[in-house]
Amino acid sequence: MARGFESKSVAAQQEAAHSDPSARGPAEGDSARLARRRLLELSRADVRHRLEHAQAPAHREMLQRALQALDAEIARLG
Repeated sequence: MARGFESKSVAAQQEAAHSDPSARGPAEGDSARLARRRLLELSRADVRHRLEHAQAPAHREMLQRALQALDAEIARLG
């Protein structure tokens, strides 16, 4: 029975974490935005590294599109 309550608590916490950022306070929103930006920057670095070592044209194209999408998302966050 405790296991069921635990999973409901986890689900509630995840839902709260993904809720509307405007519902949070200004400091929480800023720190969440900065954390999101940092995550995107790390992802971008990983994609750049993979692109440097990719040899198959289709794989390189996919990585270039991923890089463009990450750049657009980083620019959107400001």
